[in-house]
Amino acid sequence: MRAEIQNIVAEIENSLNLLEQRLDWETAEFRLEEFNARVEDPNLWDDAAAAQKLMRERQSLVDAIDTYKSIKQDLTDSIDLIELGEMEEDEEVVSEAEEALKVLKETAAKKELEALLDGETDPNDAFLEIKAGAGGTEACDWASMLARMYLRWAESRGFEVDLQEEQAGAEAGIKSVTYQIKGHNAYGWLKSESGTHRLVRISPFGKGTRETSFAAVGAYPVIDDNIEIEVNPADIRIDTYRSSGAGGQHVNTTDSAVRITHAPTGIVVTSSEKSQHQNRDIAMKALKSRLYQLELDRRNAEVNALHEAKGDAGWGNQIRSYVMQPYQMVKDLRTNHETADTKGVLDGDLDEFMAATLALKVAGKSRADAQGED
Repeated sequence: MRAEIQNIVAEIENSLNLLEQRLDWETAEFRLEEFNARVEDPNLWDDAAAAQKLMRERQSLVDAIDTYKSIKQDLTDSIDLIELGEMEEDEEVVSEAEEALKVLKETAAKKELEALLDGETDPNDAFLEIKAGAGGTEACDWASMLARMYLRWAESRGFEVDLQEEQAGAEAGIKSVTYQIKGHNAYGWLKSESGTHRLVRISPFGKGTRETSFAAVGAYPVIDDNIEIEVNPADIRIDTYRSSGAGGQHVNTTDSAVRITHAPTGIVVTSSEKSQHQNRDIAMKALKSRLYQLELDRRNAEVNALHEAKGDAGWGNQIRSYVMQPYQMVKDLRTNHETADTKGVLDGDLDEFMAATLALKVAGKSRADAQGED
């Protein structure tokens, strides 16, 4: 076996070792048996919320076990084919097996990163906020472009998206929008997107000049019932009103809305659903999500620094730059990961940027460390 292929096999084995550790492989099958026994309980669905949580946890374990077994089996099969091909001097078989190993290495690396999404709220759904910053109409248009980008990303992963609030721009685009993104690890991936996003392009609004626009993105976990967040009723004001938004093909929209204002923190959340009861429930979950995030920020100095670094959507606070003129480039300023495929990124191809940020945090490196390695 060639040295290059031996190195690839070693990388895959390293990924498998990490997956095995994260999965706690020695107890995984026993835990699955326990889940299966609980699923068969005829009283399970007496508490629908608890049942749904149990089913999600069980499915997550099933997926992790299947992933580990599949990668391990594919690795064994490819190695056996290479050895067989070398014995029979069949270069075609060897070449095909080597190509399969290269693909498997990418798959294993991706699953390894996903296994690192083990924070308390990483598996949860997420609230995603986008707000236009410095730049006027240009910024409102940029905010709408970011909204489209994240909708495309969510769609590619099979996530469900509900529109919570949208405020249109005066001439074009949006001033702000809030979505609830529903899917396994939605928050774990989207948390890396919090910060200011900067766009450089030729203005499409008749100016013909090179313009710089900013928009702020914030991601917050939807809080499960098992995480206690107390909200004093005296601290909140609830307003009802009617609103409408542009929505989209993959976004659920309605005309009614509820706004909750939390006086001690100044947090304002809104929700548009089919009933006032649903509106209040979702808006309260959104408020608890924001309060929970603030508590995490206070506990964790690094997270707090990142949260504060988001700051105002303007110069000096950006985490990522999207340049369309005079050249094509998207660059993350925390990891230095970059690509010339701006169209692909704006169409939702964000996984590599999210993975690079996750890997940076797992390695315990700072933004300055990453930039120093460039």
